[in-house]
Amino acid sequence: MYFVCSSCKVRYDNPKKPVWLCECGKPLSVRYNWENTRKSIDINKSLESLWRYQSVLPQSKEVVSLGEGHTPLQELSQNLFIKNETVNPTGSFKDRGMSLAITMAKEQNVEKICLPSAGNAGVSAAAYCQKAGIECNVFLPETIPNEYKNETEKYGANINLAGKTIAEAGKTMVESKKEENWFDISTLKEPFRVEGKKTLGYEIAEQLGWKFPEVVVYETGGGTGLIGMWKAFNEMKLLGWVTDPLPKMVAAQSSGCAPVVKAFQNREIDTKFWENSETTALGLNVPGPIGGAWILDILRASKGIAIMVEEKEIKKLTSDFNQLTQIESSDEGGVVWGAYNQLNDMGWIKPNQSTILFATGIERIK
Repeated sequence: MYFVCSSCKVRYDNPKKPVWLCECGKPLSVRYNWENTRKSIDINKSLESLWRYQSVLPQSKEVVSLGEGHTPLQELSQNLFIKNETVNPTGSFKDRGMSLAITMAKEQNVEKICLPSAGNAGVSAAAYCQKAGIECNVFLPETIPNEYKNETEKYGANINLAGKTIAEAGKTMVESKKEENWFDISTLKEPFRVEGKKTLGYEIAEQLGWKFPEVVVYETGGGTGLIGMWKAFNEMKLLGWVTDPLPKMVAAQSSGCAPVVKAFQNREIDTKFWENSETTALGLNVPGPIGGAWILDILRASKGIAIMVEEKEIKKLTSDFNQLTQIESSDEGGVVWGAYNQLNDMGWIKPNQSTILFATGIERIK
């Protein structure tokens, strides 16, 4: 296992532990020596979790798992599928990334971690840290609904409230961690959350009979899931597990916070900070994604697109999505459903194209 910078492409064979960002300040990507060798499909079918794909994941002495992954792929209509991530242990897709991040934090002898969160990541980090015996410090916006705060506290995390967005909470965390021995596992600031999220790609391919979908529409905040799936699809091509063309990747965002959409439309190489961001899809309220350039590279490489859904329409779209799927999705589900409908109306998605949408998290606010 080695690491390559997502931006400047510098390779690290033996980086300082625990592994964090490249010296240029951009995210590192985990790479493997097996990537250029073709081998037969190697999964542990006895495990009904993401760890069935352990042969393509970082190796560790032990794993920190709550049974995450192996979630249903629901066929909504011909060629349209919903990946239901609400059934993960803490109710969201964040559990995939946290299982790997906390496993590797423990492997690297980390005793205390910190992260800012818009909600679900904090809940998930707290649960996995409790399992691992690692101290968890979560920085949440002051505007966070009590349901998220209570869930995070339930798992024994230390909660700090600051600012109105995850970006503002993150700034307070950066100041606080200067005086503490905390390892920062914020989105893309350590490389292993992507490795957890990439199991979405492996799982979808397996559930489709080792085939790729033609279009992946993904509600995008920090972008770890989109980055992880694209990584998985490319790995499977290199391994010879799947021979289909790579999917087109779509980033769906709310008009209340759409830095990826704006940068994509303006043909920019990186995102710019989205001022005064506000959306009820809390996981998408990421005004300055550190992986913005990486996300844009993937959209263009896959011949994909970034699309924006009007904030005022999200609640109705979420209600429609939940009624159709019988899933209790949070408002991110409304965003992905709105994006899919737009792409259909534009003729960008053809009726015969297999398409995957996601319910990334459960609705906690009752």
